[in-house]
Amino acid sequence: MLAKLTAKNQLTLPKAATAAVGVAEYFDVQAGDGVIILTPVRIQRADAVRAKLAELNLSAADVEDAIAWARRTARRVAEPQQGYPAKPVAKSRKPAKRKP
Repeated sequence: MLAKLTAKNQLTLPKAATAAVGVAEYFDVQAGDGVIILTPVRIQRADAVRAKLAELNLSAADVEDAIAWARRTARRVAEPQQGYPAKPVAKSRKPAKRKP
């Protein structure tokens, strides 16, 4: 099988090659001794989230606190405080056209 490298360093893999390894969106790339080896990687979205949390040094407790805060804030916005009427939503108006 033959694949062409574009001017932008992009490579389109032949359909037969991708069909042989199954569905993959990402590939691990190893290069050495004049050879490039592509290995399909199946990334789990949850793994990506866990990796980002670890990178930011956030614990499960930090996430739970953030969710609780967001829920409290959403309730305050959704429900007007006692004694205060809900603010009406302003309708957008187009400016009046002026006659020349």
